[in-house]
Amino acid sequence: MIEQQYINYFEIVKGHITDASVYPFCIPAIQRLKKVILHPKVTFIIGENGSGKSTLLEALAVQYGFNAEGGSRDFSFATKKTHSSLTDVLRIGRGGIKPRDGFFLRAESFYNAASYVDDLETEKPGLLRHYGNKSLHHQSHGESFFSLFMHRFHGQGLYILDEPEAALSPQRQLSFLVRMHELVQAKSQLVIATHAPIILAYPHAKIIELTSSGPKVVSFAETDHYAVYKTFLNNPEQMMAALGILKN
Repeated sequence: MIEQQYINYFEIVKGHITDASVYPFCIPAIQRLKKVILHPKVTFIIGENGSGKSTLLEALAVQYGFNAEGGSRDFSFATKKTHSSLTDVLRIGRGGIKPRDGFFLRAESFYNAASYVDDLETEKPGLLRHYGNKSLHHQSHGESFFSLFMHRFHGQGLYILDEPEAALSPQRQLSFLVRMHELVQAKSQLVIATHAPIILAYPHAKIIELTSSGPKVVSFAETDHYAVYKTFLNNPEQMMAALGILKN
């Protein structure tokens, strides 16, 4: 399978780090990061807030040639240069084939990417057909995300997605699972940082959890996402009582 991947692995070249005490090298999961082998179809990156998920995905995307704020490899806008120095020391193992398509979705800067699409449409009319023939700013947040997945992602691509569930309802997350599977069947590879148990349930995937001991591979049922949601939904009153919101 490895020759069918666009990215086989990534790792940090420790000798290129000038100061291990500064951000982001002070993050425990980053400090202990060794060679990470990616799944040929879908790799999920999970972990607590502050564990380094977004920082790692950003470095991976920029190292592959994507714009730091999101978009395809030909997006060149920059609202503010904020990407970390992790990019400079991250090494990726490229597969034997190149993707025909690709996109880096960064939920926190999607507004900026959508604005850039509008600017490009002004310069080159017709671009919006790849985004549902409608400005992403003229759609709801969730609709704009889903238009991107449905119309811009063509298959045979590398898609790096940071929290794609951020704007999606549970029902749309289920629809995203279907779309993700369609892209996988169309010879795509996806690397996704997420907190969403619905999305994490996708069966043809590898889940890598960023912990204080470093990255580790876990199963869906081993994730806190699964355990917490299952416990809460099975008995929300008991959970509310444990949190001190309801009295026993």
